[in-house]
Amino acid sequence: MVYIEEPIRTYIEDASSDKPAPGGGSVAALVGAAGLSMACMSANFTVGKKKFKDVERQVNELLGKCSVDRDELLNLMDLDVAAYTHVSNAYAMPRSTPEEKKARTAAIQDALRIAMDAPLRSVRSCRGALGRIAELVDVANPNLISDVGVAAILTEAALRCAKINVEINLSYLKDETLVAETRKEIEEAAEEARALSRGVVEKVAKAIGGTP
Repeated sequence: MVYIEEPIRTYIEDASSDKPAPGGGSVAALVGAAGLSMACMSANFTVGKKKFKDVERQVNELLGKCSVDRDELLNLMDLDVAAYTHVSNAYAMPRSTPEEKKARTAAIQDALRIAMDAPLRSVRSCRGALGRIAELVDVANPNLISDVGVAAILTEAALRCAKINVEINLSYLKDETLVAETRKEIEEAAEEARALSRGVVEKVAKAIGGTP
């Protein structure tokens, strides 16, 4: 099923059921897309307003990039669901003979790499998006600053959720080089995301008299 074209209730109900997908990787991408929608909204309430003419070009560029991030994450929401089919099929392969066991093991390893791709791309997308949100908080319409804060919180959460889904696949992969390189990338992404999100939330709290 292509969930991006379905009612949100269908997605939530399927995610709540005993169906194998959508699962955590898909949900992570959806959360990221929701976060980026708030970034886009704050930008849309800034561009075209005479009061913010001095930053219109900058905000318009951020809006375009955040829109691409949002659409990428929506796409990954469905790609993650499709990828799980490979894992299910691989684990269902016969293993009665040594040859079958060898073929099944190879298929599982290939399927795990495929399954890891969508959440890893979500990590990368959210990492880049947080940099744009951190820029947006300083130039967007201040009446929408709380929405920029929501964007930062959700996008960081999405990255952390996607990271977990990368890690579960890494735990079964036997390619030590790939595992080490990927772990390093996602750890660095998570650390950067925490710093960016914290910076945005602190600015939002200061602006609205809240607490970070």
